[in-house]
Amino acid sequence: MGENESAKHKELTEQIREAKQKPKGPIKFQIQLNEEQKLAKEKILNNAITVLSGKAGSGKTLLACQIALDLLFKKSIEKIIITRPTVSKEEIGFLPGDLREKMEPWMQPIYANFYQLYNKEKIDEILANGQVEIVPVAFMRGRTFLDSFVIVDEAQNCTHEQMEMITSRLGIRSKMVVCGDTQQVDLKTIGQSGFKFLLTIAKRVKDMDSMTLLTNHRHSVVDALLEEYDRFKEQHNIK
Repeated sequence: MGENESAKHKELTEQIREAKQKPKGPIKFQIQLNEEQKLAKEKILNNAITVLSGKAGSGKTLLACQIALDLLFKKSIEKIIITRPTVSKEEIGFLPGDLREKMEPWMQPIYANFYQLYNKEKIDEILANGQVEIVPVAFMRGRTFLDSFVIVDEAQNCTHEQMEMITSRLGIRSKMVVCGDTQQVDLKTIGQSGFKFLLTIAKRVKDMDSMTLLTNHRHSVVDALLEEYDRFKEQHNIK
């Protein structure tokens, strides 16, 4: 077999192997997206970085997790990267256990979304084999994420410096979704948060976009309750 024929044979073999590995039909999730989420998903698939904003219960993180799993199962990416700021009086370095165990309290909402979306056995498998990587914000410097889907959760608690550092980690063949709620900043001052700035520039930066999710996926009382808190903060000039 000549050199050209050998190369063609190798390429064909790789194509056959890839075709066998990829699922034949759409991934069947346990929760279906509504029209608002489908529109947001389209934006995410068409851009490198998408900023998702929305109040508590609007399904930002659930949507990001669904797209991450969808792309992972379809072999479009190799890994899901999750980062979340740890706004706490206790630094994670002093907590017991390895990195995953240290981050467990902050990661539980993410894991809960995964388990809601797909069967437990498959989720446990991808967690065990390292296809989901937890990277604390403090450990992201110097990293470049290739062939990955990066979820930045609770991004309103990232400072300007952290947000700049995180978004500049994105490598080729990768996507990033930055999820945040401007009404739930836990930093000492709202002005420290880099999320709102990212939200304002997303529409004018090439390969970036943003969307605000409005639908409440929790109990209907949440909407009314949040309106009362917003009114209270406005009356008392609380920022």
